[in-house]
Amino acid sequence: MTDPTAPYDALITGATVIDGTGAAPRRADIGVRDGRIAHVGAPEPGATAATVLDATGLTVTPGFIDLHSHADFSVLAMPDAEACLRQGVTTVVTGNCGLSPYPTAPGDAAEAGGPGTLAGAQWTDLDAFAAAVDAARPALNVAPLVGHGALRTAVTGTARTPAGPAELDAMRALLARAAEQGVFGMSTGLIYAPGSFATTDEIVALATEAARLGLLYATHMRDEGDRLVEAVEEAIGVAEASGVRLQISHLKAMGPANHGKVDSALALIDAAAARGLDVACDVYPYTASSTRLTSRLPDWAMDGGPAALVERLADPEARERILADLRPAVGRTFLPEGVILAMMGPGRYADRIGDSIADIARDEGTEPAAAVLDVLAAHQGEVMIVNHAMAEDDVETVLRHDDAAVASDGWVLHAPGDGHPHPRNFGTFARVLARYVRERKVLELADAVRKMTSLPASRLPLPDRGTLAPGQVADLVVLDPAQVTDRATFEDPWQYATGVRDVLVAGEFVLRSGAPTDARPGRTLRR
Repeated sequence: MTDPTAPYDALITGATVIDGTGAAPRRADIGVRDGRIAHVGAPEPGATAATVLDATGLTVTPGFIDLHSHADFSVLAMPDAEACLRQGVTTVVTGNCGLSPYPTAPGDAAEAGGPGTLAGAQWTDLDAFAAAVDAARPALNVAPLVGHGALRTAVTGTARTPAGPAELDAMRALLARAAEQGVFGMSTGLIYAPGSFATTDEIVALATEAARLGLLYATHMRDEGDRLVEAVEEAIGVAEASGVRLQISHLKAMGPANHGKVDSALALIDAAAARGLDVACDVYPYTASSTRLTSRLPDWAMDGGPAALVERLADPEARERILADLRPAVGRTFLPEGVILAMMGPGRYADRIGDSIADIARDEGTEPAAAVLDVLAAHQGEVMIVNHAMAEDDVETVLRHDDAAVASDGWVLHAPGDGHPHPRNFGTFARVLARYVRERKVLELADAVRKMTSLPASRLPLPDRGTLAPGQVADLVVLDPAQVTDRATFEDPWQYATGVRDVLVAGEFVLRSGAPTDARPGRTLRR
C-alpha cells in the first residue's frame, strides 16, 4: 500500500492552477505520486520529491484531450507525437469520421502492419491494433472509437449497396466485439464512401446497438454545406430513435452561401438537449478544412472504391456524368481558389502540392471541375486537400457554445515531413489560447481549458482524466498563457507551437523545459 507520507515523484510549486472544470484560476502546489495527482493545494511544509518544478508565473492545467483525431493512421510512424505535446495534448481520440484501422473482414488477413494514410483497415480488431500501438510506446494516450466505414467495408465491401438484415447483424456483431475490447464509441463519416452509401435506417440500427453497449456516437454528418441543417436534423433524429449519446464532429458551414447556418445548427442542438438528448459538438479554430478530394464527388462515383473511380474517370461517358454532378457545387461549397493540394503520392501533379485547383485549371486551360478529375485520375483517386470555405464568425460562434469542445481533426504528429498539411496538426490548441482567448477574447482562459479537458473527457467518458484534482491521472501541462502561440500557418504549416513548457503523461515528463524527453508512457486506453 502506498505510504501517503512518502516523498512525491514530482512536485510542482508556485503554480496558477486551472483545474479544467471552468473554475477560476487559483494558486496551488501539485504533488504527483505513482502516476496520479496526490495533492492540490497549499504548500506542504517539508514536502519533498524526486523532481521539484518551480512553476511560479506559469499556469498548470490538465492534459488536453483531442476529441477528434486521426492519429491512429500515424502514431506508429510518429510515436513521439511531438506536434501534440508542444500543444499540451496528452490524449487523442481516434477512429473518427467512420475511419478506423480495424476491423478487417472476418477471415481476411490484415494488411502488413504499419501506418496508413487515412486508408482502410489494417488490423483484425482493436486488440491487434492496440498491441501494435502499445509496442510502439507512444508519448501520449490513444482512446479509440471504431469507424462505421470500417465495419461496413468488412461486411459489404466498397460497393454502393444497401445493408440488409444479415449485413446489419454482421455489423452489429463486429461493433459488439469492438465494444468488448474497449472502444469508447462508434463514428460515421456520412460524407465519405462507404459511409455515404448508408441509409439513415442503417445508422439508426447501429446507433441502437451502440446505445445498448453504452457507446458514444460521433458523426461527420452527411452534409456541411447547402444541407447542413438537414444533416443536423438527421444526426439528432438518429439519437432520438436510438437513445445513443451524440457527438457532432467539427461543426461548420462550408461555402459563402451557407455562412451563418451554424446558428440554426446550434439552435437544433440546444432544442434537442432541452428535450433530454445527450448531444454536443466539437470545433477546430480555422476557416479551412482538410479532407479527401474525392469528398467533392457524388457518392455514386465512389461505388467500388478509388480503383473503380479511376476506371470511371477513364470512361468518357462516366467522366461526363461526374462532371455534370460536380459543376453545380463550384462557387458554392466548392471554391476552386480555396482547394489546395496537400498530400498525394507520385504522379503528374506531385509537384503542384500547395497549389489550388484554380491554379491548375488556369495553367491547363480547363474548367475547375475537370481539373479535379484530372488530379484524381493521375493519383489513383487518393489526394488530400486543404479546403478554404468557412467564415471566421462561424468559427467564433461555435467556439462560444458551452457544449463545443476543441478538437484538431489532425493526424500529422511530427515535423517536418512531406506535403503541405493543414496547420491544425501543429497549432489547434495553442491557437485557441492565443487567438481566441488572449487576442480576440472570444473565450475566458478557464473556459477554453474546460473545452480542452473536462468537456471532451466527459463525452467518452474518461472519468479519471480531464480535471486537476487528487486521484486523477497525472496528465498535466505547464504553460505560459501570455506566450503560448501557434506558429503553423497555411503558407508554412510545418512549425510547432510554442509556450508550453512541460507536459506530464501519467506522472512522467514527456516535455521538459520545452524539449521532448525520452519517456514514452502513453498507451491505448480502454473503456
